[in-house]
Amino acid sequence: MNFRTASITSMLVLAGTLALQAADISGKWTAQVPGRDGQTRETTFTLKQEGEKLTGTTTAPNGEVPITDGTVKGDEIAFTVAMSFNGNDVKLLYKGTVTAEGIKFTRTREGSDRPPAEFVATKAKT
Repeated sequence: MNFRTASITSMLVLAGTLALQAADISGKWTAQVPGRDGQTRETTFTLKQEGEKLTGTTTAPNGEVPITDGTVKGDEIAFTVAMSFNGNDVKLLYKGTVTAEGIKFTRTREGSDRPPAEFVATKAKT
């Protein structure tokens, strides 16, 4: 193998390795999340990524709620938030795609026939 071929091969391997490593999404993210009544509510997501594991909290009307079952696979993330409203247990399922603009989320309520809510979370300025 000559020098030029070796250089090109090395660059391709490096480019492929960098493409496989998604950006760390750890930090605070904010979004205007649509509610049942058609109004939006500012929601903060505090995320911590460790490899493919995602932990953290989200804000709710009654304070911060931990996220569970969080995963990161490439630019796709997913997690669950369980909370209680007026004695009713609610499980919200979040799926998102990390883009240059932020995280494009789809939120569904487990066991509900309501359409999913879609919104974009952006990294909070610190």
